[in-house]
Amino acid sequence: MNPPQKNPKAVARQAQIDESAAGQRLDNYLLGALKGVPRSHIYRLIRSGQVRVNSGRVNPKHRLKAGDRVRVPPVAIRPPAPAAPTGGSLDWLAQRIVFEDQRLLVLDKPAGLAVHGGTGVTLGCIEALRALRPELKELELVHRLDRATSGCLLVAKRRSALRTLHGLLREGEVDKRYLTLVRGRWREPVAEITAPLKTKRGAGESRVRVARGGKAARSSFRLLETIGPTASLLEVSIATGRTHQIRVHAAHLGHPVAGDERYGDPEFNDAMRRLGLRRMFLHSRSVAFVWPESGEEFSIDVPLPQELEDVLTTVRGRAPTDRAPRP
Repeated sequence: MNPPQKNPKAVARQAQIDESAAGQRLDNYLLGALKGVPRSHIYRLIRSGQVRVNSGRVNPKHRLKAGDRVRVPPVAIRPPAPAAPTGGSLDWLAQRIVFEDQRLLVLDKPAGLAVHGGTGVTLGCIEALRALRPELKELELVHRLDRATSGCLLVAKRRSALRTLHGLLREGEVDKRYLTLVRGRWREPVAEITAPLKTKRGAGESRVRVARGGKAARSSFRLLETIGPTASLLEVSIATGRTHQIRVHAAHLGHPVAGDERYGDPEFNDAMRRLGLRRMFLHSRSVAFVWPESGEEFSIDVPLPQELEDVLTTVRGRAPTDRAPRP
């Protein structure tokens, strides 16, 4: 996609933050205010000083308050060459909406689909949902999943719901659980890892590693099943949402995720490919939280995709299986 350009005939505008946008991060606010501008360009606008809050420079993670004045620079968007799909071409996406109410919808994201457009990605989940449901003017991602990860993806339908859910995520009040198949025989019933993570951004990809001075990250791994000496099926809950967190923590513990081309074991991946694995074995299984205003409990569970169930069946058929007792 061509980069956004300054429009010489346009002028910067001053946006007044109201209660519906209060508490939102500046970068996320601008993604909504400047529809179609890639996140990388949003960061450049902020860091170059073209975006100001109350006439001062701030960082992209600055949280806005009601009454703040945000300088929004003029940016002309060049639309991508392919038109966004509409109508019947998005029927498959409608069928993957597994929950919807007035505040929230939950998408069973397929593996291989990015959550949002960007470099090399014309259309992601959020752009496709906006094309499918143009009447919903405030659709925003609540969180993200790696492109290769399937499962529960929360999308807010209202700014107020987005603000509430972001607050719950910051406070660690959202229970997110994943299923993953990893290399080798997992020895402990439960293992918690708090190794800090540091991201290095290169040309076209980000690579994350465990490093002193990195961002705090906490993952809890629970053994569900060992399948001979070859592999182990785990449930993972995360208290933080760092980039590639589960994949890097698992590899750091010596049990890389099956099918992970970036942090995994090539020999293990080749063996799993011969058993039918055509993607990374990582699935967002469930999300649960309590709406703070009403005390209403919310939970959603998305079953493992059939292609991953088939792989498990094949792997189990090749080796003795020990299933951990259910809690």
